[in-house]
Amino acid sequence: MTRPLTLLLLLPILSGCFLFESRQTRALRGSPDYRAGYGDGCASASVTSANPNASTQQRDDQAFADNRGYRMGWQEGYGACRPAPSLSPMNGAASLPRY
Repeated sequence: MTRPLTLLLLLPILSGCFLFESRQTRALRGSPDYRAGYGDGCASASVTSANPNASTQQRDDQAFADNRGYRMGWQEGYGACRPAPSLSPMNGAASLPRY
């Protein structure tokens, strides 16, 4: 009985490590490299959403490979600006089952 109770009490403490970012991550988010990567990632996602057949991607491949701030910014910018998928049957998506 004490083991489950102990685990239950430790869970919020341990999950805090995953919810809060480190100083290093906060510093990267404030860097010019991060902002440049975020802008390029968002622009890439916007081009894709405007024209799904477009294969253009705005990304500095050298900076993406070598610069952690640029890479993190690009990934987060792309994820933030990518449109959410629609569940509407009118858009060709699978329709939800009816009960």
